[in-house]
Amino acid sequence: RCMVTQPEILMLDEPAAGLNPKETKELDELIAELRNHHNTTILLIEHDMKLVMGISDRIYVVNQGTPLANGTPEEIRNNPDVIRAYLGEA
Repeated sequence: RCMVTQPEILMLDEPAAGLNPKETKELDELIAELRNHHNTTILLIEHDMKLVMGISDRIYVVNQGTPLANGTPEEIRNNPDVIRAYLGEA
């Protein structure tokens, strides 16, 4: 229903919450279709990092309400501030 008006941007807040792995994969495919075939920008707020890393062109990381980093999935994966905030000091 959200696509009836052909929006330029679609905001999704925790769409994978409570989904099993099969449903999350289907969600991933649906988001990719919306982005690629309908030219829709997707703003995704999500804690499922596998989903986020697999679908995103750019990622903005927020830690306790404060912007921490932004970049490509590869840049975020290797960002020392993100690693420190989410994995702790080595």
